[in-house]
Amino acid sequence: MVDLESEVPPLPPRYRFRDLLLGDQGWQNDDRVQVEFYMNENTFKERLKLFFIKNQRSSLRIRLFNFSLKLLSCLLYIIRVLLEKPSQGDEWSHIIWVNRSVPLWGLQVLVALISLFETILLGYLSYKGNIWEQILRIPFILEIINAVPFIISIFWPSLRNLFVPVFLNCWLAKHALENMINDLHRAIQRTQSAMFNQVLILISTLLCLIFTCICGIQHLERIGKKLNLFDSLYFCIVTFSTVGFGDVTPETWSSKLFVVIMICVALVVLPIQFEQMAYLWMERQKSGGNYSRHRAQTEKHVVLCVSSLKIDLLMDFLNEFYAHPRLQDYYVVILCPTEMDVQVRRVLQIPMWSQRVIYLQGSALKDQDLLRAKMDDAEACFILSSRCEVDRTSSDHQTILRAWAVKDFAPKCPLYVQILKPENKFHIKFADHVVCEEEFKYAMLALNCICPATSTLITLLVHTSRGQEGQQSPEQWQKTYGRCSGNEVYHITLEESTFFAEYEGKSFTYASFHAHKKYGVCLIGVRREDNKNILLNPGPRYIMNATDICFYINITKEENSAFKNEDQQKKSNVPRSFYHGPSRLPVHSIIASMGTVAIDLQDTSCRSASGPTLSLPTEGIKEIRRPSIAPVLEVADTSSIQTCDLLSDQSEDETTPDEKMSSNLEYAKGYPPYSPYIGSSPTFCHLLHEKVPFCCLRLDKSCQHNYYEDAKAYGFKNKLIIVAAETAGNGLYNFIVPLRAYYRPKKELNPIVLLLDNPPDMHFLDAICWFPMVYYMVGSIDNLDDLLRCGVTFAANMVVVDKESTMSAEEDYMADAKTIVNVQTLFRLFSSLSIITELTHPANMRFMQFRAKDCYSLALSKLEKKERERGSNLAFMFRLPFAAGRVFSISMLDTLLYQSFVKDYMISITRLLLGLDTTPGSGFLCSMKITEDDLWIRTYARLYQKLCSTTGDVPIGIYRTESQKLTTSESQISISVEEWEDTKDCKEHGHHRGNHRNSTSSDQSDHPLLRRKSLQWARRLSRKGPKHSGKTAEKITQQRLNLYRRSERQELAELVKNRMKHLGLSTVGYDEMNDQQSTLSYILINPSPDTRLELNDVVYLIRPDPLAYLPNSEPSRKNSITTAGQDSREETQL
Repeated sequence: MVDLESEVPPLPPRYRFRDLLLGDQGWQNDDRVQVEFYMNENTFKERLKLFFIKNQRSSLRIRLFNFSLKLLSCLLYIIRVLLEKPSQGDEWSHIIWVNRSVPLWGLQVLVALISLFETILLGYLSYKGNIWEQILRIPFILEIINAVPFIISIFWPSLRNLFVPVFLNCWLAKHALENMINDLHRAIQRTQSAMFNQVLILISTLLCLIFTCICGIQHLERIGKKLNLFDSLYFCIVTFSTVGFGDVTPETWSSKLFVVIMICVALVVLPIQFEQMAYLWMERQKSGGNYSRHRAQTEKHVVLCVSSLKIDLLMDFLNEFYAHPRLQDYYVVILCPTEMDVQVRRVLQIPMWSQRVIYLQGSALKDQDLLRAKMDDAEACFILSSRCEVDRTSSDHQTILRAWAVKDFAPKCPLYVQILKPENKFHIKFADHVVCEEEFKYAMLALNCICPATSTLITLLVHTSRGQEGQQSPEQWQKTYGRCSGNEVYHITLEESTFFAEYEGKSFTYASFHAHKKYGVCLIGVRREDNKNILLNPGPRYIMNATDICFYINITKEENSAFKNEDQQKKSNVPRSFYHGPSRLPVHSIIASMGTVAIDLQDTSCRSASGPTLSLPTEGIKEIRRPSIAPVLEVADTSSIQTCDLLSDQSEDETTPDEKMSSNLEYAKGYPPYSPYIGSSPTFCHLLHEKVPFCCLRLDKSCQHNYYEDAKAYGFKNKLIIVAAETAGNGLYNFIVPLRAYYRPKKELNPIVLLLDNPPDMHFLDAICWFPMVYYMVGSIDNLDDLLRCGVTFAANMVVVDKESTMSAEEDYMADAKTIVNVQTLFRLFSSLSIITELTHPANMRFMQFRAKDCYSLALSKLEKKERERGSNLAFMFRLPFAAGRVFSISMLDTLLYQSFVKDYMISITRLLLGLDTTPGSGFLCSMKITEDDLWIRTYARLYQKLCSTTGDVPIGIYRTESQKLTTSESQISISVEEWEDTKDCKEHGHHRGNHRNSTSSDQSDHPLLRRKSLQWARRLSRKGPKHSGKTAEKITQQRLNLYRRSERQELAELVKNRMKHLGLSTVGYDEMNDQQSTLSYILINPSPDTRLELNDVVYLIRPDPLAYLPNSEPSRKNSITTAGQDSREETQL
């Protein structure tokens, strides 16, 4: 065995125990050598080099002294010329010899000695082994010419009056100036632009040329015209400017030769300088230069970081950012790595933007570019992802690196980041505000299926508008819709508010109802002073405090409002009551004093002349009187809150005990056990007790557990919701969660079918296998067989998600081409199907459900152009598919990130409305439908009171659907006279109650071209056809038109039915003639209290959190929560 102790080397003396006790005395006598490093810098030459060259500050002082000496020598030369008397005669001796006084000679000798000594010393210090390189340098040669003659004259007095071209020292001064600027930049650690240096060099070169020419001409003309310095200056300026008056000209051949030489030098030197300056100017125009440090310290600015800047993105940002009055003095600095686009350049040249927008070409990953943008002084930094990239994950990675770089460079600068994929969101948690595109997109698409037009509602809320859109339109619905679109979310402290100060100590629902009744504002949420969480409609048990921050919907914020009391109502026998007709509603007018806008909310009634009559409830009503509505209590009474209705699931009560038991065994309520990505907010949902095997999730494939191969075989009680997507990304998880939230009643849960182009991965299947009635199928909307297998014939909604592979195209707006054509095919094949589509570009929504001969769509197109010319940010809002919530673009939500700079709460409120976040005690968005039994309530104000006094719901808007009298399809070529007359008769008799019609059903004077074509067609038909009586001819004409009109639809219907039969599917559920295109739908956000309710109106509600009413003693109690639809009507007992 090896002796290990013998292999261990002994410790050094310093680390022995004896030495630790005795200190360092034991090793002081050791053989050690002290080594000094960098000894070469201690030599005399290195010390001089350090002082004269290496050290920036001392070198700067030396060069400044040298520059001053050269200027002093030039000044001494001018003094000598001015003091010298004009010489007589034309001898050459006057050129070689001059009159120089002794003091002046002494000063010039002193300057020459110092300059020569400094030149020799610097040459010695910079010597690198080649002496000729030092000697043949032009500055050294000029120094020898100007200094050596004066030094020689010390020892040879007769040479004291020898002419020395001291004026050439101006070129040495120029050289010293260039070196001095370089040392100045190194000393102050700040780099000026290359353009500044080039301009300085150009100016100094011009001055040196002019000064050399002046002095040379003046001296050579001593034997000629005897020119003084001023005459020489005049001659040089006239000559170099190419004017050449000819009144002053050189006479001697020497002066003429000198002028020729100077012109040649100028022709060589100046173009080179101008070329370099022009090149730098062009490069600066491309890169954008720098944002001024002085401006950054005196003015406020924000920085916009993007991968590539498109004109649509730029205009959306600028219009939304500068829509706020307090941001008018801000500058916008754009930092983009690509060269400025031609369209962007053209826009930024407009005076309105050129004074406030600065474009810098650079990367956010480079500190020098961030320094150019003065990121450390910026008020905020917006980092946007490029959604048009084919690889969206790569785009997110670039965004993450930009955010990290900005945070590292300017830790105090607030960050506003847009991310595409939800799985990348946790990398930028440090950002102040984050908007994940796919989270918001899928959540809005999901809510569109149960709360119609949620995407339009959110889009209108996050856009800045004054409600002036559509006010010039003759259509009443466009005026009302445009006026209500001006409502936005604002905030104010309760004690500082005129709207809500009087409701301190009262319940939230009481404050919300009475504020809307009195001022027309809709209180939707609050936030405690000591809590960061926003609560949407916390319910009637919430008591308002003076320090609460109130969030409300209104046409403008309270600070921009002027209050005007109504005139005293005339006394009459009719009591002054809120419930006796809209004319006596005590609604105070609000004048929105925002710019030139003045909106009187009392006059915003959208009641039509042919509106529906109110039907009163018959149960328990024996007298003919209007039923009353319970008042909203100031402080909630526990007995008045319908906790049973809120906590019980009516779908369970209506089933038999066996069905109820089986239902309870099938579903449970809890948090999803598996999330597909990090950072998803936990949501209480309907779940299965056991996860479904992956094989059972496949809709069109049978397995050992079931034998179903299509959606029809499952026998679903509710209609399907089909989602057509390219891949099962993690964002698709946010589509399922809102549709399976705990507050959705079980009997109203719609089966979800995911129609995917590519098979999903196992991680995604692990996340969705816990949700009830969620299936997937591999297929495409291009294939009719795939659509029929997934149950499109009995689907409630078809959601078409924009495909990532088509988002990038050579022509920008062609990215939506495939999606638009596929949706148009679906629209033609299944006209009764509700299709919700996502597009990349909002401008392409005019092609959705396109009908070439639809005159009404053409009229809306003209209206959109007019609104865009007026500067509207929502010019596309009157497009019927957008107004009805059938189409939206995620780029519309870019304004949500921009608005959060002024309203830091907007992202949180939007996430709560969409169900992406669930805060304890905060309500959720749902809807209810107005039926005939509900029309006795009459007005929106009475509905507001009914909801607040019963369930505590807060209504925020109405989704209204109205009928069009005629729809001109693309298969209809012309309109007959008889058809127009029938339409006119129907209008006179009032069979159609809506005032909103297609342009083909309007007055004939409005459409003379259609009228003329219709008459011509009728005449040709009467000449060619047989003679019949008037009624018979009219009947035949109508039959022919109907036959021609239906032929194309029947052909498409036969195609669909044949494919269904071929696949073994039943054709019972396919209705080829059901066409919903004869209606138009729109949203009224926060309508006025006297707005009339109409049949089939869908009211948006913010319902209190049902879990807030659960007793503390029963936390595990399992209950289903009722939501929108028919149950809402029974809850509120309308």
